[in-house]
Amino acid sequence: MAMSSSSGGGVASSPNVTPMIDVMLVLLIIFMVVTPALLAGFNAQPPQGQNLKDHPEDEENDQVLGIDKDGNYYLNKKPISKTAIEAEIKRIYTNRDDRVMYLKADKDLAYEKVVDATDLAAKNGVSVVAMISDQKPGTTSTVAGDTHSGPAPAAPAGGKP
Repeated sequence: MAMSSSSGGGVASSPNVTPMIDVMLVLLIIFMVVTPALLAGFNAQPPQGQNLKDHPEDEENDQVLGIDKDGNYYLNKKPISKTAIEAEIKRIYTNRDDRVMYLKADKDLAYEKVVDATDLAAKNGVSVVAMISDQKPGTTSTVAGDTHSGPAPAAPAGGKP
């Protein structure tokens, strides 16, 4: 017995991918809008200097108070209001042995705002406020043993070959 196949009149199954494409495009647009907002965080251009020592950031123990160019406060890269920052600093430093806070402020920020931030920290349990700055581009540290130091000094003339 032979089977015959007819090419006409049968049910054709072809997937309708238009709704899937629509959903994928919407998801793509959502991710394109949300991703830069997630990565933005705290942006400040700190002052630049020479002969700076590296300090490795320990995100668990180091507390960094940031102030951007608009005067907005950030505690450990998270936005915080000026009214809530005093209570939060006091809460963090109440039972800590290490009372050091790092301050990262934008280079164009008014000096008064930096002084206000250091006063705010000092009144709420911080003993030492350390400022964060960046190495000037194109410069090297002249401090011996520093990681930003330039080439090793040349040997004095007249020595043995």
